[in-house]
Amino acid sequence: MPTGREKRKRATLRELSEITGLSTAGVSYALRGERMSPETQRRVRDAAARIGFRGDPIARALRGGRTELVGVVGGSLDDLWHQQFVAALQRSLHAHGLRMVLADAGGDAADELTLASDLADRRVDGLIVLPLAPAAAGWRAIATATPTVSVNASLPDAAGSIRFDSLRGIELALGHLRGLGHARVTVLGGGPHTVPRRPGVRRVRCGPGLEQARAAAASVLRRAGGATALFCLSDTVACGAYGACAALGRSIPGDVSVVGFDDIPVSRLLDPPLTAVGWDTPHAASAAADMLAGVIDGEAAADVVIEPQLHVRGSSGPPPRG
Repeated sequence: MPTGREKRKRATLRELSEITGLSTAGVSYALRGERMSPETQRRVRDAAARIGFRGDPIARALRGGRTELVGVVGGSLDDLWHQQFVAALQRSLHAHGLRMVLADAGGDAADELTLASDLADRRVDGLIVLPLAPAAAGWRAIATATPTVSVNASLPDAAGSIRFDSLRGIELALGHLRGLGHARVTVLGGGPHTVPRRPGVRRVRCGPGLEQARAAAASVLRRAGGATALFCLSDTVACGAYGACAALGRSIPGDVSVVGFDDIPVSRLLDPPLTAVGWDTPHAASAAADMLAGVIDGEAAADVVIEPQLHVRGSSGPPPRG
């Protein structure tokens, strides 16, 4: 005899057919809102709710229908901007009658490709990806087989894109620091961004998490004659730099200026508030959802470029004398 509660089997379409007196095909039509009268559709849905019947989205997709699911593959949810974007994206997808299946690559470009491929194999209606390595060969096959929109960087031609003019944003940040008189700037962070070569500008890569950024910033600041300014390629990295400055007794911006690259809401609450390049994240999320919904419906993919804005606040100032 079983010692615990027996787990109830999943309600089936045949069971729903027996309860309603309709054929399984008739029940399926009623659940999809097709061919049956509104009264019959309502009766079938009420019966389905009573027995806990839930349609199989993969089976529905195999029959030529839709799952109403969108796969979202994030580069790393350790990054606070990714979290803000995903929250805004969820709301925008919901407005289109779509639901999100979220996968986090944890900063691993190869794993991100695998996750995107797995979601496509599970018959999601489309993909929204934030590619860590947009030039990787595997993206073309994925984007050709499944409606795909990339965010932050362009994928092969089959995919649409919501692209940030990152090079312009980087130029804004470096130009701001150069105008303040900084001759030694360290660009801190990873990701697909390309940093132009400039005298006195060096790049140090680090992971996307707060602790990884803190450790990298501390290493930079301990060097004698090191950087007088840190340009961080995400606001999460900038928050890590604030932690390193606090631990080492360095004042911002008296000893070192810090500039971010997202302008997430929490950055305005730091002490001092963070100077940052911003991208209008809610608009980027709604544009990605709108574009993917259109591609799923057969519209052509597009390339939307979002221009950066520099928000100057208290974290950037002239370099220390001497």
